[in-house]
Amino acid sequence: MRKMYALGTGTMALAAVVATGLAAHADKGEPPAPPAAHQAATSGYQVVVLPNANVPAFQRRTVYCPAGKHVIGGGGEARGNGAILVGSFPTSDGRGWIALGRQPGYSTVGISVYAICAY
Repeated sequence: MRKMYALGTGTMALAAVVATGLAAHADKGEPPAPPAAHQAATSGYQVVVLPNANVPAFQRRTVYCPAGKHVIGGGGEARGNGAILVGSFPTSDGRGWIALGRQPGYSTVGISVYAICAY
């Protein structure tokens, strides 16, 4: 019985040391610093919108960034009964955003496109 108790005490002591070491490395309420590539400020941030319009199913709608800016993100919205956004992606040249969709039972669908642009 003593051996088991001694082993239990040793295990508890080891757990206390490990916990103390982990606590020393615990987060102090500050978020970790982002990688250096993300620390630079985004210059000329702008959201460009191509408002909703009804277009044939699967027809691509494209919105472009102003001259000199490149797309850093974007999205699309499909509007209508049961409308489905089929695709949402940047243009191959990185200057805009494309969205397309469909609406089951209809030949058209409402599509809006958003591009997040910066220098």
